[in-house]
Amino acid sequence: MSDLATSLALAFVIIGILLLIAEALSPGTFLVVPGTVLLILGAIGLLFEDFLLSWWSPLIAGLVMIPTTVLTIKFYQKLGEPVPPTTTVSGSLVGRTGTVTVNVMPGNLRGKVRVGSDTWSATSQREIEVGAKVKIVGSEGVHIKVEPLNEEDN
Repeated sequence: MSDLATSLALAFVIIGILLLIAEALSPGTFLVVPGTVLLILGAIGLLFEDFLLSWWSPLIAGLVMIPTTVLTIKFYQKLGEPVPPTTTVSGSLVGRTGTVTVNVMPGNLRGKVRVGSDTWSATSQREIEVGAKVKIVGSEGVHIKVEPLNEEDN
């Protein structure tokens, strides 16, 4: 076996292993495809003299790359199946309580109310100061309508 072919085969094996390790450390980067192709070509090159220097090498690379790519994509699709995002709609907030973070005024939506970890634009029938506890009594689009909590509601 020629020194060039042996060196090339060993380089392919080493680079292939490094790419597979990098893929394991950072999944989803698709380094598994070139890593697998290089590893297989390197192994064949070590077994068969001057394989990497023949016209068979690119053909085998293509034959290995296609199924490896398809299987990798299928694997990652199965691994990370999409789930619908969780969102809160304003209508689901009716009855909940929150805290005013920006003064709520009648007739405008500049007021802000914090409900859980979200902040919503709010309006009210009367002015409500920052820090006041409020109850959500309605919603319109992405805005909420609030009333101040009475002491007996606490």
